[in-house]
Amino acid sequence: MDLHDYEDVAENYDLYLDAMYRSEDSHAGFREFYLDFAREHGQGGVIDIACGTGAVLLYLAEHGIMADGTDLSEAMCRVADEKARRMGFALRIFPADMTEFSSGRKYSCAIIARSGFMHLPTPELQRAALLNIRENLTDGGMLTFNTFDPHPFFQAQQMNTKDTDYTLRLEYTNRQGRRERIYNAISYDPYTQIMSGNWKFETLDESGNVIGERVRPLKMRQTYREEMKYLLELTGYEIVHVYGGYHRESGDGSAKNVIWCVRKK
Repeated sequence: MDLHDYEDVAENYDLYLDAMYRSEDSHAGFREFYLDFAREHGQGGVIDIACGTGAVLLYLAEHGIMADGTDLSEAMCRVADEKARRMGFALRIFPADMTEFSSGRKYSCAIIARSGFMHLPTPELQRAALLNIRENLTDGGMLTFNTFDPHPFFQAQQMNTKDTDYTLRLEYTNRQGRRERIYNAISYDPYTQIMSGNWKFETLDESGNVIGERVRPLKMRQTYREEMKYLLELTGYEIVHVYGGYHRESGDGSAKNVIWCVRKK
């Protein structure tokens, strides 16, 4: 299992992401970016792949775009569906693996928001996902997804990190109204290009004492740009844009967040 497959993570996901994004601005403007992308390319239907708890999916619905949503995590899909129903939307949200899903229709626009694509841990799975998404796109359909440029300094640090070398990431208030602290311990394998490790959640009482602890695993793959360009060529896509941020910043080598916008050939 991965981090997002756990019920407790899905239930609190929105809450701790809100706390995270208050201190980290790498995702500023992400919902507006995907709304513009869907408006431009989604006339033949939109699917939000790795939709999580619906941050993008429901934002699109609020602005009149009724997209389908899918995620590997049943728990995430359930939370997204509950949120959609509370908001008065009857959306099609279903659990599925992006390497093999088929909804019975084709789309002119596919979105993999934030780091969803990076949870595919091998080149073989990345290739399978791109090929399968291509099968679900109309001719000339568009796909957008993210990668992060690997950083040698952090790679070197993580190569010497164990999965118990925790660093405090943030503090937030969970669904039950209790404070929780989240710690990360991430190691890096340069041969597989996989970042793997654990997230530790500590639940606190009113005095700040730890009264509960949960450890959840996480695995993501770092992909270099030239590798991704070759993979896209092999799977039948042409690159339309490469941005360095959600405000369509230059995607030159100094960018950390790499946003790919590609078209099915």
